[in-house]
Amino acid sequence: MPTLSRLPQILERTRLSKSTLRRMIERGDFPSPVRLTGMRAIAWRDDEVSAWIESREPKSPGND
Repeated sequence: MPTLSRLPQILERTRLSKSTLRRMIERGDFPSPVRLTGMRAIAWRDDEVSAWIESREPKSPGND
């Protein structure tokens, strides 16, 4: 089962505002959240968020 994070943790990890995160999700520029079974809550898969963060980090020359 994948590890999940709720909104406060995602905002802290990404340093995005809530409104920016929502816009990015709507545009498909950020992983979509999953709805937690039986709840009105949502969360994000940590592996997807980590991959998104890594894809945005600048690459150092010679670190291919």
